[in-house]
Amino acid sequence: MKTLGCLLIIVGVCGLLTGCFQPIVYLQNNPNYPVDVFYDNQKPDRSFEPIRELESIGEVPLTDRQTQNRRMLSRGNDMQQKELLLARMTMDAKKLGADALVGVRYTYFTSQTTNGYRMTGLAVKYRKEYAVE
Repeated sequence: MKTLGCLLIIVGVCGLLTGCFQPIVYLQNNPNYPVDVFYDNQKPDRSFEPIRELESIGEVPLTDRQTQNRRMLSRGNDMQQKELLLARMTMDAKKLGADALVGVRYTYFTSQTTNGYRMTGLAVKYRKEYAVE
């Protein structure tokens, strides 16, 4: 009986550990954007000239997995949606001739039927650096 109790505890602990940890693909991916990306708390190590502030705003309907019995189970956009938004913004920056997006910020809101988002960033061009001889 004691062995059965220990076995149940071990199985329970393993179940908790594997149930709480689910490997997520985006943690292993390093997205390759057409320009460098620096979030709000980061700065490039090169000087730059601002080109233009970029902004993406929109709403996405809630998915079935986010609601059940008219109750919200999870909020916000998933990581793939965020990466898609950022990819679009980096392509817009590249079209403007930018080398990087700095001060990138992402915010979201949730209503009864949608997830809304706003992503902003400043498209910049790196200054040419000349070697000192």
